[in-house]
Amino acid sequence: MDTSLVIENAARLYDGFKLTLALVGLSAICAAILTVPLVLGLRSNAWAPRAVSQTYLTFFRGSPLLAQLFLLYYGSGQFRPLLEDLGVWWLFRDAFFCSVLAFALNSAAYTAALVKGAIDGLPEGQWEAATALGLGWFTTLRKVIMPQAIRRALPGYGNEIVLLIKASSITMAVTLYELLGVVKVIYSRTFDIGIYIWAAVIYICIVSAIRLAFRAIEQSFFRW
Repeated sequence: MDTSLVIENAARLYDGFKLTLALVGLSAICAAILTVPLVLGLRSNAWAPRAVSQTYLTFFRGSPLLAQLFLLYYGSGQFRPLLEDLGVWWLFRDAFFCSVLAFALNSAAYTAALVKGAIDGLPEGQWEAATALGLGWFTTLRKVIMPQAIRRALPGYGNEIVLLIKASSITMAVTLYELLGVVKVIYSRTFDIGIYIWAAVIYICIVSAIRLAFRAIEQSFFRW
């Protein structure tokens, strides 16, 4: 493990590191937004929203993330005139934004299933007690159900973010050079396998930092 190789390519590695964090961060935010309607649909008494949400989860959890990324990035070109008319072609033609969309759609499916499971795991008496106190459905969800559900879902959500970090390397397939993509370019020029070991060390540091952050959040939640 030659440290001089890392020092010489520090700027490139830093750019790849920033791109990885930006990709995962934006994907996680978009996925969190998409999770809300999905969970509401899964818990709806009406069959139509429940069927739509369940179909969404079945597709995005049952197919490979790489295939979803290819469908969005390479497949969207077949609908270019329509996408241009809708004013969203700029999103699908850009590898970064297309990757964010693919990661967000995929992560939202797993996060929705996680949150739904956390809500379903709560005693039914929580809803009944809130109703007896005169709380509305939205107030009950916001002040009674979700704070408890978040506690249950938080460890699993931390694992989902870690999986996003590790899955970000597949964006090389759509010409997006995040951290591992930069490492691959460096290796192609130096043929020094040690750069991959350094990449593994960097990923371990990122994942460890995320786990420590979620552990601190969990402790602050459970403190109350």
